[in-house]
Amino acid sequence: MDTVINSWLIREGGLDIHDGDVIGLCVESRCVFKASAAFPEPVQVGLRVGKLGNSSVTYEVGLYREDRETLLAEGTFTHVFVDRATHRPTPIAGQLKQSLELLVAG
Repeated sequence: MDTVINSWLIREGGLDIHDGDVIGLCVESRCVFKASAAFPEPVQVGLRVGKLGNSSVTYEVGLYREDRETLLAEGTFTHVFVDRATHRPTPIAGQLKQSLELLVAG
């Protein structure tokens, strides 16, 4: 889940994990097993935003077989966005906020 979320944030949200002033810290992660898969079976991932707060976001993630019908696992992942230097929460703004709003469930 972490890889899917952060890849999306970098690509679509413009998050600069190396030099940006804002970073996302994972404060909670949960995954519930539904069915087995074996390496190297490809999986499809569904990603949406379940809750978008001022400085935090909770993602909802589904992992599916390649046919997109069999749910393998589902979970949530919560980021709090903070100032890189102080680690104090900072409001989600700009391109990052706009891109997250596109994923809001509803």
